[in-house]
Amino acid sequence: MPIQRNNILKSIYKWRYKHISQKTFIYILSVIVGLLAGLASVTLKNITYFIEASLEKGIIFSSNQLYFILPIIGLTLVYLYVKYIHKEKLKHAVSSILFSLSRNKANIDAKQMYTQLIIAPLTVGFGGSVGLLGPAVATGAALSSNLGKLFHINSKTRSLLIACASAGAISSIFQSPIAAIIFAVEVFSLDLTMISMLPLLLASISGVLTSYFFMGNENLFNFTITEPFEVKDTLFYILLGVGTAVASIYFTKMYFGIINLFKPLKSPKYRLLVGGLAIGIMLYTIPPLYGEGFSFINDLLIGDHIKALGKTPFDAYIGNIWVVIALLIGITIFKAVAMTTTLAAGGAGGIFIPTMVMGSALGNVVAKLINNSGLGFSVSESNFTLIGMAGLIAGVQHAPLTAIFLIAEITGGYALFVPLMITASISYIITKNTVDYTIYTRELAESGDLLTHNKDHAVLTIMNIDMVIETNFKIVHPDMTLGEMLHDSVAKSTRNIFPVVDVNHMFLGIILLDDIREFMFDTKLYNTTKVETFTHKAPDHIYYGLDSMQIVMQKFQDSGAWNLPVVKNGKYMGFVSKSKLLTAYRRELIKFTK
Repeated sequence: MPIQRNNILKSIYKWRYKHISQKTFIYILSVIVGLLAGLASVTLKNITYFIEASLEKGIIFSSNQLYFILPIIGLTLVYLYVKYIHKEKLKHAVSSILFSLSRNKANIDAKQMYTQLIIAPLTVGFGGSVGLLGPAVATGAALSSNLGKLFHINSKTRSLLIACASAGAISSIFQSPIAAIIFAVEVFSLDLTMISMLPLLLASISGVLTSYFFMGNENLFNFTITEPFEVKDTLFYILLGVGTAVASIYFTKMYFGIINLFKPLKSPKYRLLVGGLAIGIMLYTIPPLYGEGFSFINDLLIGDHIKALGKTPFDAYIGNIWVVIALLIGITIFKAVAMTTTLAAGGAGGIFIPTMVMGSALGNVVAKLINNSGLGFSVSESNFTLIGMAGLIAGVQHAPLTAIFLIAEITGGYALFVPLMITASISYIITKNTVDYTIYTRELAESGDLLTHNKDHAVLTIMNIDMVIETNFKIVHPDMTLGEMLHDSVAKSTRNIFPVVDVNHMFLGIILLDDIREFMFDTKLYNTTKVETFTHKAPDHIYYGLDSMQIVMQKFQDSGAWNLPVVKNGKYMGFVSKSKLLTAYRRELIKFTK
């Protein structure tokens, strides 16, 4: 059977190389990738909705008290799947994709093609306060990566196909093809050229058509703008921009704070139990934190905050607008807590949609505060709800253009384009100047694994120390005599630098040919002078597995050296020369910009 399969694939390869150009083939693959990502998105949504509907209609979900139980059940099912079937630690969907682009040549494990389709619906369907966009993007990325490997596509083109998959997934979920393309550019640091534009466009169209085919004209947000932007409200939109910036900073810091809080709990079972109970308590008090939260956003958009808040312990006071405002503030604060707790407890999901939920609550709160301030001001609560979402997306994701075009597309027009730009840009500027990296990128940036739009930085990120390390240096020992060194090392070496190591191969220092040149022909010193006499410290060290290529380049610049030793746990590994480093850099830069 494998032989027959290989023969079929060989026939396909031959036919393709003979009849289809590389450019045309990429266009075809981008359409297929968009279709697959769209199918993954639809599948994720349908499985999740089925679980939620089954729980809502069944006996299990008969009262709020069972909010305590459901998250623990969902997290337990995810834990069992990961432990006995997946057998690998779960990683954040988008962060793992960014890592594969920078360090793994756009190779993604085949298991990721179906893992998120199982664990994400279990997490969200049973009450986990996370989104499905991240899992949809991860599934589409894995499908595109493995499809690219199947057809022997190079790593750079596979990276483009992964970006196409993300565009297809977003386009399918939100039915917003333009925002989907912009997301791929902003989040995956893709260079938007005509070479990449057309595949992204084709994938985005393919994704949205898949959504229309399977879901019809059903929109996530059934809302049409009826109140246009008024210039007199500009100050309030600036205020909302500042508010969403503060909320974005809070969201990011809370995420890493809770993740660090769970780190002492080494056992996944303890994390599951603590996290599940914490989520249950939050859901009992604030029911809209359950699941993704699209119904909450829709209820706010149509002005029905009573339905949006659902049944809470504070129902007796819900007629007081200030109680409503307080509950909405609670959602704004605790959505980030509930989302991060779900992920820290072992759940699977994304942060994009929780960001939107938090933004919608904050925008609605700001509008209600303005309208009930007693100062005679009146603004559109639905418009502020929408623009609050854009402000949080721009701040948390560092993706202002995605935020602007996404909200513009899902509302069916550009009537709010000006306030969207005001709020999103202010939120982005303040957040970016306060928090350098997003939830997706912080850990990657700290480890030097983050690709950016800066070509120099991106090329250095793609490179690794194994590409430039040289090992053809003759080592010497400190107790060797000068004569032994000249006979065993200098005479047999083509290099002018000699690493000094002990019997355990621990790096002690270096000797340059210039250090011994004046003594080389003094035979009286051959047996009386030891190597340790000439040994001195290297200008700097490169730490294998710890130093990124950016750090390596900086060390060469600061030290002024032409060769630097590479050590690992104190042991000598080799040398990196500045000339080889620059040659490798230029070669990768040419590849990167083709």
